[in-house]
Amino acid sequence: MTYFALMLILSGLPIYYENLTGRLYEHPDGYVVVDYKAGRRNFTDYRAFLNHLENLMKRRGWNKMLANQRAMSPFTEEERTWIREQWLTVSHALQREMIAAVLLPQDVFARLGVSTLMNDAREGALIYRVFNDAQVAAAWLREA
Repeated sequence: MTYFALMLILSGLPIYYENLTGRLYEHPDGYVVVDYKAGRRNFTDYRAFLNHLENLMKRRGWNKMLANQRAMSPFTEEERTWIREQWLTVSHALQREMIAAVLLPQDVFARLGVSTLMNDAREGALIYRVFNDAQVAAAWLREA
């Protein structure tokens, strides 16, 4: 159900950016759909991916995202450190809090890494809620 719900959400949406890490879509309801690809990530590509996410959100004046992390592989230590120390703190210090609806990874180790990182981010610039269903996540974003 969740896969098909996500495909319904993505159908017809323009791709803002794509690389080996994933795709960023602009949703007309005022949020970014962050769709991570499976497999190992190159740190340079990953950093570029998140920088494009930030640029899109700033350009549109948005602070919401639906993050499909189901196919994502575990974070590397380098990625975790950069997200925690740079992207979530320095990059977003001047913006309002980000709101994220998250579809957790299927990989157990990736899920644990995401959960740990999100717990660390709770005190910072990110408000999030975890979902199993993309349509429910999208509905929550519309109300947030």
